[in-house]
Amino acid sequence: MSLFLGVDIGTSSCKGVLVDEDGDIKRLAVREHAVDRPHPGHVEMDGEIWWQEFVSLAAELTAGVTVDAVGVSGMGPCVLLTDSSGKPLRPAILYGVDTRATAQIDEMNAEFGDAVLERCGSALSTQAVGPKLAWVARNEPAVWAKSKRLFMPASWLAYRLTGAYVLDYHSASQCTPLFDTHALDWYRPWASRIAPDLELPPLSWPGDVAGTTTQALAGIPAGTPVITGTIDAWTEAVSVGAQNPGDLMLMYGTTMFLIATADHPVSSPAMWGTVGAFPGTRNLAGGMATSGAITAWLRDLTAADYPALLKEAAASGPGARGLLMLPYFAGERTPIMDPDARGVIAGLTLEHTRGDLYRAALEATAFGVRHNVESMPGVRRVVAVGGGTQGGLWTQIVSDVTGLAQIVPRVTTGAAYGAAFLAAQTADISAWNPAASVVEPDPSTKDTYDELYALYRDLYPATRTVAHSLATRQRRTP
Repeated sequence: MSLFLGVDIGTSSCKGVLVDEDGDIKRLAVREHAVDRPHPGHVEMDGEIWWQEFVSLAAELTAGVTVDAVGVSGMGPCVLLTDSSGKPLRPAILYGVDTRATAQIDEMNAEFGDAVLERCGSALSTQAVGPKLAWVARNEPAVWAKSKRLFMPASWLAYRLTGAYVLDYHSASQCTPLFDTHALDWYRPWASRIAPDLELPPLSWPGDVAGTTTQALAGIPAGTPVITGTIDAWTEAVSVGAQNPGDLMLMYGTTMFLIATADHPVSSPAMWGTVGAFPGTRNLAGGMATSGAITAWLRDLTAADYPALLKEAAASGPGARGLLMLPYFAGERTPIMDPDARGVIAGLTLEHTRGDLYRAALEATAFGVRHNVESMPGVRRVVAVGGGTQGGLWTQIVSDVTGLAQIVPRVTTGAAYGAAFLAAQTADISAWNPAASVVEPDPSTKDTYDELYALYRDLYPATRTVAHSLATRQRRTP
């Protein structure tokens, strides 16, 4: 029997799975970690932790067995800068949750204008790699002078395993404005302007073999194929078969992520237009800065466990007994693209309970999903993935708010499972993970949620000025 190892580097943990040729998970392991937040708006992580956790997971998952191929994926787009020998020079700067480069975004917008969206498929935002490179160049010149290579979690693991310096096309398409999504190549004029001394990696598709392992590691023999890999949300979409035109993958995690697939280039100033995980596909993607992060915050704040909070939130009922929340607790990515947005809880009274608050948080993320989906034309099929699909309440609220049915597949383990699937394709295994259930919207909630969604859309512009002033104050607070 063939066995495949999939490992994903996430925001709050590193997950690994050992999967057989039928798609059955034989073993699963997790290593929890935390990101560093050295300054307001800065979110970082030591890249060496990614490798150490991979080695630890590989040792546990492959004990007594031998794997046939290795799949890798990770959060992104991230910026891990190394010298020419591949030695990290500073902690990796994470994806859109890191909002340090707003000044550089403004400067590049002034210099390049609308051509960025036209050439790159995405407008400049906190998700973009280019402004973060410019931030390092300006604020850490000694580091920048030594910076020669750019890695993301998946490409970093592939490099450590095989010695191959390579990045997948999809991840490259999130390196705005360094990549031309029409030419499917680095756009040298802007790349040379922003990062003239950086050796940009050769490009490959996520399921292509980056190389083979240079030495044995646990149950991974020397010479084992390792795929190039890609960003976790796209790997997760692959894991559930949500990569065909008309599909929308909705990922319930620490953040909420959405990927709509088309067969032609698509772009929107409110979303991220990217290259797909497979040749001939393109994506329009969205991402909320928080979702599960808010539920975890409420769990810690109230010292309650998730089953209790879910039970109380279910009892609260649609509308959370008159509460309405903006989920912008870490700024917001799409569709408002506002790093200075802040969370708001409107309608609070002394009669409200923690169950009402938890319900309002779940509904807030659902309203955010609806706001994103309205910017994604052509969605015909929705597949829900991630840890938040368990328990049923959250997915039901999202279906009720959006009016969209959601397919929940047999396995919703996450991107590690998708990485294993891509690895399995090296052995010509191309199908697994059928649908297990479908969440249908409850028509009795439609009027309530339509009314609340209209209020939700009004709440952000009504509080934006105050939120921005408070964000400025927060940045001044040590």
